[in-house]
Amino acid sequence: MSMFYGFAAAGIWQPPRGTNLLDGGAHFYDCYETKDGEYVALGAIEPQFYALLREKLGLEGDKNLDAQMDRKNWPELKKTIATAVKQKTRAELDALLLGSDACYAPVLSMKDAPHHPHNKARQAFVEVDGVVQPAPAPRFSHTPTPPPGPVRKTGADNDEVLSDWGFDDKEIAQLVDAGAL
Repeated sequence: MSMFYGFAAAGIWQPPRGTNLLDGGAHFYDCYETKDGEYVALGAIEPQFYALLREKLGLEGDKNLDAQMDRKNWPELKKTIATAVKQKTRAELDALLLGSDACYAPVLSMKDAPHHPHNKARQAFVEVDGVVQPAPAPRFSHTPTPPPGPVRKTGADNDEVLSDWGFDDKEIAQLVDAGAL
């Protein structure tokens, strides 16, 4: 949060959520719905990336977008970007923007994220006992992190935890009988 407190101290972070550079207030740094109801994330802050995003979206001639950092125009410019994005499916936007410097990424579901080429290349997910989950992080070259253990079933540790808290076997059995566990 240091950066955000610094922004606030400098007068460039305002209290209303959704009105600032990095919280969805800026038209060039937000998530947008696509034609097929999917979502994409844009983060073209620097001028060269913003110019490329505009070009790729066919908005390079829209003079209203020239004043990128003029906050008073952000709400209207968000509508412009939203309209441009909504004209294409996520797959079409992927084909147009992925791999470019336009600061773009598809917003993936938890189901889709493990299968995305970037996540596969980075081995960002592992499967343990049939359960797909994020790989441990950070990963170091000389001291590998062991894979996570299997997912624990809800209540699997009740007896042990309650014993640690001072409950005896009879009290635990009463809790089970009462349906509290």
